[in-house]
Amino acid sequence: MAIYIKSKKEIDKIREAGRIVARVFKLIEKEIKPKISLKEIEKICADFIYSQNAYPAFLGYKGFPSAICISLNEEVVHGIPDERVLKEGDVVKIDIGVKKDGYYADGAKTFICKKVSPKIKKLIEVTEKALYLGIEEAYENNFLSAISKAIQNYVEKNGFFVVRELSGHGVGLQLHEDPIVPNYYSPQMNGVILKAGMTLAIEPMVNLGTEKVFTKENGWTIVTADNSCSAHFEHTVLIGKNKAEILTIDE
Repeated sequence: MAIYIKSKKEIDKIREAGRIVARVFKLIEKEIKPKISLKEIEKICADFIYSQNAYPAFLGYKGFPSAICISLNEEVVHGIPDERVLKEGDVVKIDIGVKKDGYYADGAKTFICKKVSPKIKKLIEVTEKALYLGIEEAYENNFLSAISKAIQNYVEKNGFFVVRELSGHGVGLQLHEDPIVPNYYSPQMNGVILKAGMTLAIEPMVNLGTEKVFTKENGWTIVTADNSCSAHFEHTVLIGKNKAEILTIDE
């Protein structure tokens, strides 16, 4: 396992890419409404990324055909934008990677189209809160597994299910780097100690009815095994001496 400790110059570049991720989410939030197509959402996001002299990092990554991922309802991650249009009650997960001057940042957010049931609203709130609880554990000399435990404990305490086949990851010099960052406690991660200068993408993916998932025929999109709803939030963070800095924000 090769975990990169980034220099100040590299961190500044990753932070710049992260700001673009955050700005895309601000831009797109007002567009999440009935009758807009997933392709239209993708174009808005991609056009903005290009306008920042940056590149949508997912486009072409291992053959992925789209600039961003948009996953609806029972789709967990890696949804491919198409001509489907949003309708009231849809749960819309948007995952965005940005490459700027050779450096990467990655973020995801779950939106709702108009309104959803109280149970789904709680699923989304718990997933977002779990992300921030994980980030609270992302400081120097803590164990990587502390992030995973914090996420799993909160999710399961609230009666939901952590997806075990997908994880967060290192990010910055590449879109995906070591270490993997599971959203559940994994004994093999006990020996990984966090160091200042690491940059991680922490991203809980949480399902309403089961932890089990499968991949659709398109070879990319992962969905819940029971067709229940899923939520997803992600930030790129920098490990600090006493706490993490979130890099996918616009300040």
